[in-house]
Amino acid sequence: MPKLHVKKGDTVLVLAGKYKGKKGKVLAAFPKKQRVLVEGVNIVKRHTRPTPRLPQGGIIEKEAPIHVSNVMLVCTKCDKPTRVAKKFLEDGRKVRVCKKCGEEIG
Repeated sequence: MPKLHVKKGDTVLVLAGKYKGKKGKVLAAFPKKQRVLVEGVNIVKRHTRPTPRLPQGGIIEKEAPIHVSNVMLVCTKCDKPTRVAKKFLEDGRKVRVCKKCGEEIG
């Protein structure tokens, strides 16, 4: 399975498309499809028929996945969009590191 440079809970900046420049939180990651679901980005209208869970039905707005190449991770420490480096710690853990400030990204 391919790996992604972002994961659920990360804050990302959208680099391309209608929502370019917008920041949002990753709600879900789909590594097999190389896509991520970002909060408030790529909103689509879904026509839904009434169900027991949603009795009124109607047109619902929700986020659709976007390609992972169109987002860039925002560092939690320096609050800038950055590329990600991988680093091994002394205890054997592999962590993501900000290329701009060198801090570990949670």
